[in-house]
Amino acid sequence: MRIGVLGGDGYCGWATALYLSARGHSVSIVDNFARRQWDHELGVQTLTPIRSLSERLKVWQELSGRTIDLYVGDCMDYDFLSAYVKSAEPESVIHFAEQRAAPYSMIDRKHAVFTQVNNVVGTLNLLFALRELQPDCHLVKLGTMGEYGTPNIDIEEGYITVEHNGRKDVLPFPKQPGSFYHLSKVHDSHNMMFACKIWKLRATDLNQGVVYGTITDETALDEALINRYDYDEVFGTVLNRFCVQAAVGHPLTVYGKGGQTRGFLDIRDTVRCVELACLNPAAPGECRVFNQFTEQFSVLEIAKLVQAAGHKMGLDVTVEQLPDPRVESEEHYYNAKHSKLIDLGLKPHLLSDSLLDSLMNIAIQYRDRIDTAMFLPQVDWRKPTNARNLKPQGVPVAVSR
Repeated sequence: MRIGVLGGDGYCGWATALYLSARGHSVSIVDNFARRQWDHELGVQTLTPIRSLSERLKVWQELSGRTIDLYVGDCMDYDFLSAYVKSAEPESVIHFAEQRAAPYSMIDRKHAVFTQVNNVVGTLNLLFALRELQPDCHLVKLGTMGEYGTPNIDIEEGYITVEHNGRKDVLPFPKQPGSFYHLSKVHDSHNMMFACKIWKLRATDLNQGVVYGTITDETALDEALINRYDYDEVFGTVLNRFCVQAAVGHPLTVYGKGGQTRGFLDIRDTVRCVELACLNPAAPGECRVFNQFTEQFSVLEIAKLVQAAGHKMGLDVTVEQLPDPRVESEEHYYNAKHSKLIDLGLKPHLLSDSLLDSLMNIAIQYRDRIDTAMFLPQVDWRKPTNARNLKPQGVPVAVSR
């Protein structure tokens, strides 16, 4: 297939582009390198050293014999985006091209506005470009499980059957987003549903959980292809942060009681889920939703797993509970359905001792790049205007995911 990966220089996008290319698809990447600029803005860096995208693509071509086309530009620029769609004629578009961090959106007003304008307008531009130029193209959009929040009922996959006053209907599952970032994803979902309804576009909304892991078969071929390993308090994941903290003997920082429960999945499952969606497209006029995760863990459960893995490696790993800087339930019911991708053939990689060992070994390998000042939370969701002394006027427009 001809597949476009918007945000292909980012964490999920890079792994996905290589995976699809390795399987014979004709892949093109769209990016404006904003994800790299955010690191400069925040004064952080990925634990793993990332080469320039041009160098990455050159090495991939040398190793695989396959070319990935690169289009440098921005989804906020409709003229550029429509020109890309017209040139590449994608049969599927994978949309990772958004600002993807909840803490980033909660820094202050400017970061909140930037996140929502960038994400919502970029997706709207893509919907209009597909309607005008490639109406049969299948849009595979990365959503988030955070759209649902933590309701005291089971979370269905996108839709729920409701009976009220003797009548029944199938409606979008109620959304309780927990940040301005998650709100932008809810707006995206509604816009996609509306576009599919009125223009008969086809779309799959992948509500993804927390992704972990750095290694796929493709990124493991050469260090030049290595993926991101973010551990800072804005873009880092809790599992990455815990592994890096364990590697340098810092206590694992659990926010509040640690009962916050979320869905998790391996990056190897992310790329497979995307391909399954592409190979089994939605019907014209259909906006379907897949909950994309494989296991559920609380933050405290993740901390205990990392602690046990660290002890096996001879590390002295302790756990420290900090006041929660976020506005969230620290203990709650959480049971989300996630069967549709399994039904399509996904065979999950589960969080195991071997994977934890791998994550810990990478943290130890690049230990000299660890900045412990990035461990503690500095973005207070209750006081956004006093969060950090950043320079938001220099924030670029986003594409990397």
